[in-house]
Amino acid sequence: MNVYIALLRGINVAGRNKIKMAELKQLFNNLGFQKVITYIQSGNLIFKTDIISSEEIAQKISNALFQHFKCDIPVLILEKEELKWAYNLNPFIQDEATDISKLYITFLESLPNKNRVIDLETKPLNTIDFFKISTKFVYLYCNNGYGKTKLNNRFFEKKLNTNATTRNWKTIAKLIELSKF
Repeated sequence: MNVYIALLRGINVAGRNKIKMAELKQLFNNLGFQKVITYIQSGNLIFKTDIISSEEIAQKISNALFQHFKCDIPVLILEKEELKWAYNLNPFIQDEATDISKLYITFLESLPNKNRVIDLETKPLNTIDFFKISTKFVYLYCNNGYGKTKLNNRFFEKKLNTNATTRNWKTIAKLIELSKF
């Protein structure tokens, strides 16, 4: 069985898409996933399954969320090793002076168009925050925190034409730790 991490976008945020983690865990169990673990209220789940297609898993979860909770929630699926890879290759962590409380990764549902990436990376932005795009990950360094950055999910979704969801460094580290079955 493979270990996967599901990142649900936009649940339990600003009073929208309220879903209790116990209900979400039960839904995942009902879908046949095993050893389901939830982490905090923002839609992070770790589980095992024999299904090997991330797209198939995401579609299965998305359909079940809509049927059960009547919410259209983007679902991004990562293999355990993919999450570890994203964590270890963060270009901002190389500097010992990096404040990890300002680190985030925006996870992209699909590989962005190369021309869109080049366009985004070469245009000057009026922001004090920094980003670096690598495959399906956008590494962020937000000087005033994610809540105040212009480099949010909607920004990258619009510029890169794909669904996105962001997690802070502490959450990503915890998901990696919890995925060690």
